[in-house]
Amino acid sequence: MSHQQSLEQFFYQVSAYCDAQDWDNYLEQFAPEAPLHIPQWKSEHEYTTNPKREMSLIYYANRDGLEDRIFRIRTGKSAASTPMPRTLHMISNLRYTEQSAEVLAVSMNFVTHYYRFGESNLFYGQANYTVKPHGDSWRITSKQVIVLNDKIDSVFDFYHV
Repeated sequence: MSHQQSLEQFFYQVSAYCDAQDWDNYLEQFAPEAPLHIPQWKSEHEYTTNPKREMSLIYYANRDGLEDRIFRIRTGKSAASTPMPRTLHMISNLRYTEQSAEVLAVSMNFVTHYYRFGESNLFYGQANYTVKPHGDSWRITSKQVIVLNDKIDSVFDFYHV
């Protein structure tokens, strides 16, 4: 199987884990050091790039932040996620480049449809990852998501992107 095919299958599976709220398998796809960054827009065409000095929609320095968020969801300590929305992640236009012998940079477009409190809506944008080989698959070593929605007028969380 080519890198293109195996990356597509990997990210289809990651999306399926998130949609099924299979948090254990979802978390396993991230390396312990993997940051998650969803920057905020500075202007019409410029977003923040330094999560330690500028505003972000979401920033976790490593997988611990994601694990903590999932713990709060599981224990009912997240009012923003009660009830959990139903989601459907759709990804397309996956592209990759080799950053080194062991690391690939992967970009893709996404649309995530979600349903909560009797209403359907969506988020869309571009997701950028770095991945490294892990067994016969891949492991995410970083994730950055550029959300292109003009307005975020609802709860927004990691499972929306």
